[in-house]
Amino acid sequence: MNTTEYQVTGMTCGHCEMSVREEVSTVPGVQGIEVSAQTGKLVVTSATPVDDDAVLAAVDDAGYTAVRAS
Repeated sequence: MNTTEYQVTGMTCGHCEMSVREEVSTVPGVQGIEVSAQTGKLVVTSATPVDDDAVLAAVDDAGYTAVRAS
């Protein structure tokens, strides 16, 4: 199982989390999503590595910005 962590800025509430979750769930290969408005953390799990650009674009489509955490 692959786990990739991102830092999302601009989320403030549960609705924000839901919007990010909905968009990221459309990225091919994504199997699990944990997102927290409080910490700004997005954790994506998948069987194979996911396309970072696709995840970042999905977060952007939800109205927020993200960077991959190192």
